[in-house]
Amino acid sequence: MSERKVLNKYYPPDFDPSKIPKLKLPKDRQYVVRLMAPFNMRCKTCGEYIYKGKKFNARKETVQNEAYLGLPIFRFYIKCTRCLAEITFKTDPENTDYTMEHGATRNFQAEKLLEEEEKRVQKEREDEELNNPMKVLENRTKDSKLEMEVLENLQELKDLNQRQAHVDFEAMLLQHRLSQEQRRQQQEEEDERETAALLEEARHRRLLEDSDSEDEAPPSRPRAAARPNPTAILDEAPKTKRKAEAVGSRAQLAGLVVPKKVKMEANGGSEQVWMHSSGAPESRKATSLAPQKPGASSLSQLGAYGDSEDSDS
Repeated sequence: MSERKVLNKYYPPDFDPSKIPKLKLPKDRQYVVRLMAPFNMRCKTCGEYIYKGKKFNARKETVQNEAYLGLPIFRFYIKCTRCLAEITFKTDPENTDYTMEHGATRNFQAEKLLEEEEKRVQKEREDEELNNPMKVLENRTKDSKLEMEVLENLQELKDLNQRQAHVDFEAMLLQHRLSQEQRRQQQEEEDERETAALLEEARHRRLLEDSDSEDEAPPSRPRAAARPNPTAILDEAPKTKRKAEAVGSRAQLAGLVVPKKVKMEANGGSEQVWMHSSGAPESRKATSLAPQKPGASSLSQLGAYGDSEDSDS
């Protein structure tokens, strides 16, 4: 069991590596390797998106008759995850990138397209300058102007940085904190004053209510004028209206009362007494105060009393 951890193998003294037979393998042989998609691509067969970094079991081979500065170029074969269509791409050591070959289209390669466009413009410029000397002078003038503008912008940035370097940001932050602290303290003091005023007003109101409930106010503290109730006018108006209506109704009813004549007979004599319909006690008083003759009997007085009650009713 200890041999499986040994890194060095034993070679006998008479070992000759040249005697080991070599296998004759084809140059375009393929190997199965595990790799990740080097860029985003879309399958041409089913339209499936394959994102960068998706893992595949790919077949690898060496491209024949292609090399860059002695470096071999490899081709990889993968299959679409949806339709199993074959997709191939190969290495590009010249641009340190990969090139799509067959089965899919490469997506999101704006940077690569920009680099290719810059290279094309640079090549066209070199070809034009090679055949036209005046174009060379014009391009040099443009380059010198552009360089001067860049230097001016750089100088402006340096001056701006120097002006900002004299600003003490720590002092500004400290002043801002102090102002915030002062503002907070002022707010707390205002809140405390408002709370104290509300408590004093509530205590004063309670004292006023207690003094109103008693017969006399305490002599040591003068009684403050109570605040008028906004709804008091709503209670006073109906009272005054009812009083006015009561006085008016009495005045109207006084004219409607008609005096009634009551004829009373007592002791053989006739006597008329004016009475109001509502004045029963006055009639009784009149009958009681009427002079009686000394010769009147008790029966005649009883009859007179009965006639007065009938008139009252």
